[in-house]
Amino acid sequence: MIPACFSHPNTLSSTSQVPQNLITCIYQTQLCNSPTYLTLTWSKTLLSHSLTIYAADSFSTTISLYPSTFSFFRNRPGSKSIYLTRHHCQRIKLYWDFTRADFDENSAEPESSFYIAISCNARLEFFLGDLQEELTRRSGLIMACQVIPESILLSRREHVFGRKSYISRAKFLGSKHEIGIECSGGVLKVKVDGETNLVIKRLAWKFRGNERIYVNGIEVEFFWDVFNWVNSDNNSNSNGHGVFIFQVGDGGVWPEMVGPEKRLMRKSLSSVAGSGPMPATTLSPSPWCSSVLQWAEESSDGGRSSCSSSTRSYGSNGGFSLLLYAWKKD
Repeated sequence: MIPACFSHPNTLSSTSQVPQNLITCIYQTQLCNSPTYLTLTWSKTLLSHSLTIYAADSFSTTISLYPSTFSFFRNRPGSKSIYLTRHHCQRIKLYWDFTRADFDENSAEPESSFYIAISCNARLEFFLGDLQEELTRRSGLIMACQVIPESILLSRREHVFGRKSYISRAKFLGSKHEIGIECSGGVLKVKVDGETNLVIKRLAWKFRGNERIYVNGIEVEFFWDVFNWVNSDNNSNSNGHGVFIFQVGDGGVWPEMVGPEKRLMRKSLSSVAGSGPMPATTLSPSPWCSSVLQWAEESSDGGRSSCSSSTRSYGSNGGFSLLLYAWKKD
């Protein structure tokens, strides 16, 4: 039996600041005709709800989905002009509308009735959502004369919080599924749409590994790392979270951690270090990479092992990865 599955060591405190849900998606798209990885981080806490949009060496901005801490009304539609860092003479226009956005229960990411768009020189280059007519009316962009660019979702990383059960929802090749992770009595269960797909016993000896599963007929490589959970009672340096990867094809590109996600990991590392000073290296991306994460990357044809999206060349490899950090909460 693994006591970590029943107790809550190294859990995150201050519930008003800890995310209830944190999702980062990385898209392959273009900005001003230049190939770009665009990272969107959705963060929801007890008192706030925000979206951080980031493109390496280009720009970073955060949008609040609520105008004030205790407001029941979402922010009005908005827009913002941004000059790109690497090309000071180039400017993009960001548009958004979450006024009527629908969200799954406890999810920071909207399901429908919203839009996010980026244009350059009055040309639409990125669009996410389902309110194209609303965007046309508010922005003045001539959508009828344009082909809406295809933005490819390469990877999705989600921080889920629970005690014994952790739930995520993700699309595998266009089909959306509910993914469940359960840990109890030294047994790890993987569920897809409520049905048990994989059972891993004796986690004390099998705290890391990989198995092949099938999701709606799609072959998915599943990797897990619960070393922190297994050793949480004996190792005060445990971060208290499990890492799980669902990889289709060659896998995707791991998004760089920015904004609230970066702060969450910094806080976790700070609690590990205690009152003593943290080495500078602990604030680099590398400590946030589980060994199983590097293993998953190295198992792909690309053979790359880094958490930074900047290390991969541009171009879709036909794969997708769902990365889950499962955090134990009080």
